[in-house]
Amino acid sequence: MNVVEVKNLPKHLIVDFFTEHWGSPEMVISSGIYDCSLLDGFAVVEERDKIVGLITYIIENNECEIISLDSIQEGKGIGTLLVKEVENLASKKNCKLVKLITTNDNLLALKFYQKRGFLLSKIINNAVEKARKLKPEIPLIGNEGIPIRDEIELVKELT
Repeated sequence: MNVVEVKNLPKHLIVDFFTEHWGSPEMVISSGIYDCSLLDGFAVVEERDKIVGLITYIIENNECEIISLDSIQEGKGIGTLLVKEVENLASKKNCKLVKLITTNDNLLALKFYQKRGFLLSKIINNAVEKARKLKPEIPLIGNEGIPIRDEIELVKELT
């Protein structure tokens, strides 16, 4: 798999990817409002610049926060590879931990991250209701028919 830093890809590919998979490059979570097309990250790219996986992150105060992670081809190790890339980079930058936020309905993400050593750290009740005021296209109902209400923070300490 060909992993590249997103800064080395044409910007329109990143914007198009987020627009197709998230409705826009804008991510609204309790830690902030982000234009994911402007963030640092890594992508798994197939021939002809087709992005099949993409992760973005920020680093502040010796902590690395994963802002987005998408894998278009489930079960092929793309997500794991991208998370490892971020963890390795965070270690090199002397980060103490990697963290992320997902929503209460995202059972696949909760399973994925816990299997990779992340721990549930915090529940932010009704956080998505606040986010909808800024990004109204966030759906009310998510995966498995679960109402999307809360955010869950997961953390992984780096050694």
